[in-house]
Amino acid sequence: MVDSRLVAVRAPQAIAEEWLEALRAAGYRPTAARRAVVEIVAGASNALRPQEIHAQAKRRQPKIGLVTVYRALEKLEELELVQCLHLPDGSHGYLAEFSGHQHLLSCTACGRVVYFEGDDLSGLVTALEAESGFRIDSHSLQFEGLCAQCHAREAA
Repeated sequence: MVDSRLVAVRAPQAIAEEWLEALRAAGYRPTAARRAVVEIVAGASNALRPQEIHAQAKRRQPKIGLVTVYRALEKLEELELVQCLHLPDGSHGYLAEFSGHQHLLSCTACGRVVYFEGDDLSGLVTALEAESGFRIDSHSLQFEGLCAQCHAREAA
């Protein structure tokens, strides 16, 4: 039996403040450039490529460089606040890290991402560990397809 549910979206500003506090606690200064990157990713409803984050951040901080964006994303990823996703076109995008046992629904047309919780995969994990000899510490599950809006557009 499938037992899953969509996860409620939290306020982007609250997420951004939590991330900035986590950066401070880890010894990183919350510079204006980092703040811009944090606020952009925290407010995104789809995975953003570093170049997209850079373009948006330049509107707030005109002197921000792409290297600064990559460094900020690296720090956020180290702190497990964001995660890097493999996008359908082969590039990488960044999205807020899952909390708890969450997975993704990702639209291949518009890039919209929705988190969902559910389905106990412990039986599969146990079987994979026994068969492979791996000790599995984590996993990610991502379903790709068309969101309701893109599906409706395609059907029209």
